[in-house]
Amino acid sequence: MPPREETLDAQAVIIRAPRRIEVDRLRLNDPGADDVVVEVAYSGISTGTERLFWSGEMPDFPGMGYPLVPGYESVGRVVEASGAQTHRLGAFVFVPGANCYGPVRGLFGATASRLVVPGSRVVPVAERLGERAALLALAATAYHVMGQAAPPELIVGHGVVGRLLARLAVLAGGTPTVWERNEARFAGDQGYNVCAPGDDPRRDYRRIVDASGDAEILDTLMQRLAPGGEIVLAGFYARLGFAFAPAFMREARLRIAAQWQPDDLRAVLGLIEFGALSLDGLITHHAAPSQAATAYQTAFETSACLKMMIDWSLA
Repeated sequence: MPPREETLDAQAVIIRAPRRIEVDRLRLNDPGADDVVVEVAYSGISTGTERLFWSGEMPDFPGMGYPLVPGYESVGRVVEASGAQTHRLGAFVFVPGANCYGPVRGLFGATASRLVVPGSRVVPVAERLGERAALLALAATAYHVMGQAAPPELIVGHGVVGRLLARLAVLAGGTPTVWERNEARFAGDQGYNVCAPGDDPRRDYRRIVDASGDAEILDTLMQRLAPGGEIVLAGFYARLGFAFAPAFMREARLRIAAQWQPDDLRAVLGLIEFGALSLDGLITHHAAPSQAATAYQTAFETSACLKMMIDWSLA
């Protein structure tokens, strides 16, 4: 990009310290030749990683520290681009993170009204998706968890990732059971059964996926495995532990699902574009940036809130 006459800034959500959230204006890094500038429309709040940043329970993590700008679920429009990125000008894009705030850390840095980000990092999406495009990171996460193995028979947690996992499992020909302790989250099933753990007598599940993020869940899940069964951890946990003997008796396998990859995102985009995978019914709450502190608390502590969106048009 040519030299700028004016500096760029943005309103950003900043976690100053555990349980201390503010919205402030930050100067952005000057865009480089391979960067684009995105005006953000919506940013989703993650109830996994961002909850741990907010609560102060996040374990040692690369780049960890306060103050930080969170977020990896933003969608908006490219308003500046040059050079090899000129073709992206005007595109409606998903942004899985940014780090453009000078001394303020970007972990993962996308919850701001404007972003400077490498053009190679933004993902063009159909404008008709609107705010739902901010769910692409979670959809790619669910797809990555599924992998090439058989669909999970039991999914723990009927939040956004749990629902996406169940929808993908049904697409793959599975008939999963989903455990949910909170009755407020029972509704919304699409071709699968949702029940409380105590109402499920089965103890021979061959593949279980935990999407609840409950660090105390492993002992319960070990008791429900078939011999040689697998537990896949799809949440984000500060620390995990389990009794060895039940796992030993079942010769249990434990797999940790890492971060989604570009191929996962391309795959779910294809499913969404063909109408096979729906993102409907997953966004339940909205807030203005000025309400960020309350919005984050609601996202983490209100069971009826599946996904909270920060609407930057209200800034």
